[in-house]
Amino acid sequence: MRVRMKLWLEENDEVLYGQGRQLLLEALRETGSLAGAARRLKMSYRGAWGRLKASEERIGFKLVERSSEGRRAMQLTPEAEELIKRFAQFRARADKFQAKIQKELFADIAKMHKAHKKSKKRGK
Repeated sequence: MRVRMKLWLEENDEVLYGQGRQLLLEALRETGSLAGAARRLKMSYRGAWGRLKASEERIGFKLVERSSEGRRAMQLTPEAEELIKRFAQFRARADKFQAKIQKELFADIAKMHKAHKKSKKRGK
């Protein structure tokens, strides 16, 4: 048994940035293009473009810029690199907190769950 959580930044009920955008930007950094990033994440180019533009508009700064590598090549802006770094730090701290709270609040319930699963197996 494991407690799960999703983290994202939002304002006025609109997503500014979250794990999906983080993965998109990391893939873009690795592939050098939005098309390559979309392929890697098995999403449409249009969907990737829409999420990217929505985040840029809501956050208020550019996340990508054209690269000199080629006609369709893109690179992350320094602001995007900083956002990726800080969101990763946020995620790491939240994961540590989650693990601690999970132990404190759900350890006994996890034991009961495990015992229940064992007794169910024996009953078959």
